[in-house]
Amino acid sequence: MSFFRLALKPGIDKQNTEYGAEGGWTDGDNVRFRYGLPEKIGGWQEYNGQYLVGFASDIFSWTALDGTPYMAVGTNRKLYVETGGGFTDVTPIRETTAVGDVTFSASSGSPTITVSDTAHGAIEGDFVTFSGAVSLGGQITADILNSEYEITSVVDANSYTITAPVSADGSDTGNGGASVVGAYQINVGSDISYFDFGWGVGAWGLETWGTARTAGTGISLSARIWQFDTFGEDLICQYTGGGTYYWDLSAGVTTRATIIANAPTASNYATVSTPDRHLVLLGTETTIGDASTQDPMFVRFSNQEDVNVWAETATNTAGGQRLSDGNLIISAIRSRGQILILTDSSIHGMQYIGPPYTFGFNQLGANCGCTGPHAAIDVNGVAFWMGKEAFYVFDGTVKKLPSTVQDYVFEDINLVQSYKIAASLNSQFNEITWFYCSASSNYVDRCVTYNYLENVWSTGTLSRTSWQDVGAYDYPMATEYLPNSTANTISTIYGLTAGRTMVYQQEFGKNANGDPMTAFITSGYFDIGDGDQMMYMKRFIPDFKDQNGDLTVNLYLRAYPQATATSSSLDPYTISPGTQKVDTRARGRQIQLKITSNEVDTSWRYGTMRVDIQPDGLR
Repeated sequence: MSFFRLALKPGIDKQNTEYGAEGGWTDGDNVRFRYGLPEKIGGWQEYNGQYLVGFASDIFSWTALDGTPYMAVGTNRKLYVETGGGFTDVTPIRETTAVGDVTFSASSGSPTITVSDTAHGAIEGDFVTFSGAVSLGGQITADILNSEYEITSVVDANSYTITAPVSADGSDTGNGGASVVGAYQINVGSDISYFDFGWGVGAWGLETWGTARTAGTGISLSARIWQFDTFGEDLICQYTGGGTYYWDLSAGVTTRATIIANAPTASNYATVSTPDRHLVLLGTETTIGDASTQDPMFVRFSNQEDVNVWAETATNTAGGQRLSDGNLIISAIRSRGQILILTDSSIHGMQYIGPPYTFGFNQLGANCGCTGPHAAIDVNGVAFWMGKEAFYVFDGTVKKLPSTVQDYVFEDINLVQSYKIAASLNSQFNEITWFYCSASSNYVDRCVTYNYLENVWSTGTLSRTSWQDVGAYDYPMATEYLPNSTANTISTIYGLTAGRTMVYQQEFGKNANGDPMTAFITSGYFDIGDGDQMMYMKRFIPDFKDQNGDLTVNLYLRAYPQATATSSSLDPYTISPGTQKVDTRARGRQIQLKITSNEVDTSWRYGTMRVDIQPDGLR
């Protein structure tokens, strides 16, 4: 008997072949590396069971001056604030009509109601809430009309349709009365990004009527991506290409966010500088209030301590600066003593220097572009971000971050959906995770994790569209998008179409929202010596720490690196917490190990397995 210690180095290695990764791990899901050993990740649980409307692109938590925790979630269709265990819809109102501007008409036997409102400015999927209406005379009562609706279709500039919860009858001949008021929420955004997507895109008359858009014209539509920051205990809300909104905590949780007066009306990113407290807008207007002057490389900042003053004068600190290297500002993060501004090809530093210039700007690197507004993150003064072909780190100088999974990630990624990439910090485990869309998916379906203290990488399929580290709340909070869900949401909305977000507490328990979580890890192939001999594995001695529940172990055998793998005759092997040894009949020149768990409340950490191996012949 000759026992061999199967000590495998930490991290997933997908740059090498399975044989070339001998002595390491080649695949895994729902597994992290800690203290050099692989273990199953923590579970997750619905935070409060409330479904939110739309695709969530950002989640943000903070603490009020009195210590109360708050959380904001922005979706492509709504804006929510949570406190005390419940979400409230605080989506800004775009326009409220004058009394009597809105009228209704219904057709007997149909739930479709046509709404007339001159120059309504709505698009399909927008939300409107009516008040002051009276019954149409039959099934369409005042209670039904005085509700929130998702707009079903836009007929023309002066009318659109909504869908009632019941069909009208022959008595529904009224128009809702002369006191109807409509409150329109801001136009909704897309949950998918499009590029060069054909007919109907771009300015009127851009190309020949009736023909498909020519490929390569650069016409694009980004998914709506929100980004939040705090100004004191109040919330700054910005979405790509839109206005900048302010949610005043002292006005009460049911108060909607409002547009910031005098601020630019079109910006791509917002952040608050510290400690000087200027609101900084990036990719914004050169002429305040004129959206046609939006410059994707222009930076503008408000007067110090005043988010409503933007016009530059000799007596305030408001101002602006255009950056030169790059085509588009993508993201910005506060770091050590400065704001780091990341474009599609470069990185710049923005530092407070005081009057008369207020801020100084320096280019810190080139050829190191960022892929999305949430693809960058700062950890204790060191910035990490995801580019189009590599990961980057800035610790005073820009460097590519070596990765053992680089080809796996960047050769199978949907860069059209790059704005959905979400970088997350899980400080409890020293991890940065990027959630992203694989090449065949328009929605987040993969993740890649970097342990920045142990310098190891892992991959997985956990689909989270946004993430907030531990802070105001006891657990990391994250969102998952369910594009086909029609579950009931926090309020009644008639005509509501599919697409919901669920908020989870992460690192909560051991299960996937109460269900078993499948976790596995697969080693590279190992052999005897230089692999010139067949070997026979007679038995192995498992070694797991904190094991709860049964695991399974599979052994895959090959005679040559390109040969088809086969399983040993007794596969799979069940490993209970009390299992002392396992007898096997595994014969091959190369052997691969796979560990899997799929039971409720299972936990484990792999140690150093010992295997009884001896040279053997072909038969």
